[in-house]
Amino acid sequence: MSPQPLGSLHGFAVTFRQIFRKPITQQYPEYKRPLYPRFRGRHRLNRFENGLEKCVGCSLCAAACPADCIRVVAAENTPENRVSAGERYARIYEINMSRCIFCGYCEIACPFDAITLGNEYEISEYSRDDLIYTKDMLLAEPRKRVTIQDPELFDTPIPYYRAKA
Repeated sequence: MSPQPLGSLHGFAVTFRQIFRKPITQQYPEYKRPLYPRFRGRHRLNRFENGLEKCVGCSLCAAACPADCIRVVAAENTPENRVSAGERYARIYEINMSRCIFCGYCEIACPFDAITLGNEYEISEYSRDDLIYTKDMLLAEPRKRVTIQDPELFDTPIPYYRAKA
């Protein structure tokens, strides 16, 4: 079977039309696209206003996780060492981010809103061991703030070259 000359000409025409258009390249570190309000990024463990942890070590998040990337080991609260508002607390809370699929089931399963998925997405590491987030890492404040776009204004972000025109 011989090659179709009309198909090749059509492909060249598409390529030739793109040569004279402005590029859509965005300078990533300086310009970051706003995120959708329902974006699911890095996990966070939350605290009450009085400093106690919301996580009571019930392991419902670990049971709901389809990737089996959450490990919770519970311990009992004592009167001299009160960590959470419940009878127990999560002594060990780890998430293996290299296995996580960011489905959000852990957030839905938690009855105390102890774990939430934020909007931080720059979570790459050089070592697999660094992708295991411990309880201290999950309780820490996010390092970077990422803007969220207004859902009423945009369905998709407007590229910068069209916004200026």
